[in-house]
Amino acid sequence: MSGEDSLIARYFKPLATDPGAFGLVDDAAILRSAGEDIVVTTDAVVEGVHYLVTDPPDAIARKALRVNLSDLAAKGAVPAGFVLTLALRSKEDAWLRPFADALGEDAKSFACPLLGGDTVSTPGPQMVSITAFGRVPQGRMVGRTGAQPGDRILVTGTIGDAALGLDVLTGGAAAGALTSDPAARDFLVSRYHVPQPRNVLAQAVRDHATAAMDVSDGLAGDLTKLCAASGVSATVEVANVPLSAAAASLIARNAVCVETLLAGGDDYEVLCTVPPAQSDALIAAGRTAGLAVTAIGTIIEGGAPPRFLDGQGQELILKRLSYSHF
Repeated sequence: MSGEDSLIARYFKPLATDPGAFGLVDDAAILRSAGEDIVVTTDAVVEGVHYLVTDPPDAIARKALRVNLSDLAAKGAVPAGFVLTLALRSKEDAWLRPFADALGEDAKSFACPLLGGDTVSTPGPQMVSITAFGRVPQGRMVGRTGAQPGDRILVTGTIGDAALGLDVLTGGAAAGALTSDPAARDFLVSRYHVPQPRNVLAQAVRDHATAAMDVSDGLAGDLTKLCAASGVSATVEVANVPLSAAAASLIARNAVCVETLLAGGDDYEVLCTVPPAQSDALIAAGRTAGLAVTAIGTIIEGGAPPRFLDGQGQELILKRLSYSHF
């Protein structure tokens, strides 16, 4: 066996439980479909960009898979499998074993088995790239282009926690403000390290939403993208944007500004637009699943960027809408 073949057999062959993966002995896989559409999404996480050099390998594995699962959830798709590209500086068991174990646990938990991929060496930063596949009934994928004036804007979970978690890890303002609150620090860091994809709501999104995407680069910027794709605008009541207790405390003490939460990114919550008559059904589906779904605004006619209004109805001027690689 070559070094690469040995690495794959040792760490990743046990994850390839789908018959179409052929135990990773082939250089292709089969993903069967019976009258369904296959949804395809891909995201990469790069050392020093999406995760810190000091981040634990199990957290890196979970993040790499879960950011893709989050995309599938927002499309109303059920996970079907994934392929993995792994660029490594070295093949140390101390890193690869917890990485593979965590990846396998999540693959099993979310019913999204490994189908194949590639493993390469790199002299530069490590990189994990995953392409995930999901299934939806034919013609039922929820895209970004269907939002209509009058739709309510809904978002799952809470916004801004991951950005604050990164701030804690890098010694920013949140770290200083939470010195005496280790529970809040740990909560925010966990939200940065391990996203919680909302796949439990995939069917409800498919049944009720006119448009949807996951919040990866920041709520403000991602809503702007959705509105542009649909040819509409929006108003958002910032006071209604759901915050965790830790984030709300930091805002109340002026330790961080609201723009940090709206534009920070890495939330991996579902952002969707829903006709008023159906919004309560989606909110109720979230409640049944133990997940908060909150109405934060309304889709309106026009092509202007969304407006973010404070408690007095005054527009907040955001200097930054989202994270950008370039």
